[in-house]
Amino acid sequence: MATGSRYKVKFRRVRMGKTDYRTRKQLLISKKPRLVIRKSLKNTQIQIIVPQSAGDSTLVSANTQDLKKYGYTAPTGNITSAYLAGLLLGYRAKKKGQTEAITDLGLYHTTKGGLLFAALKGAVDAGLDIPHDPAIFPSEDRIMGKHIDKYRKTNIAEQFQTVKQKIEGEFR
Repeated sequence: MATGSRYKVKFRRVRMGKTDYRTRKQLLISKKPRLVIRKSLKNTQIQIIVPQSAGDSTLVSANTQDLKKYGYTAPTGNITSAYLAGLLLGYRAKKKGQTEAITDLGLYHTTKGGLLFAALKGAVDAGLDIPHDPAIFPSEDRIMGKHIDKYRKTNIAEQFQTVKQKIEGEFR
């Protein structure tokens, strides 16, 4: 451990690897709502968060576990479920009058065509105005789950279509 009169201890959340304050400051300066995407092995959680002086408040949220209400029985830790959760969040946000946001991916390492960008594509397809580059989105086959169908007995592509139609039918 460094010692001396010039040593400064970093903030606790920086030491724990949870927060990049430089990026967070830039997101807060923009004064736009943030589309926050967080993933785990089995779930993807997406929220639209508005910065306020008393603290951030969540306007809308969606989780891949919410897809069970629409008949989605496939695993929830994949690109297909992340896209559907993003689509669900986008429609919920539009219903509450939210039309724009900026993406906050946290400290995740981003990969072109990955799960984080599948969730972003779902929100964009629902009609939210979010700055993005279309080249980062996964292919339609990956979003529909055709790459998973090769290894599973159940047909995720069919389930994807029915769940997508149920989500769109509920909010239109």
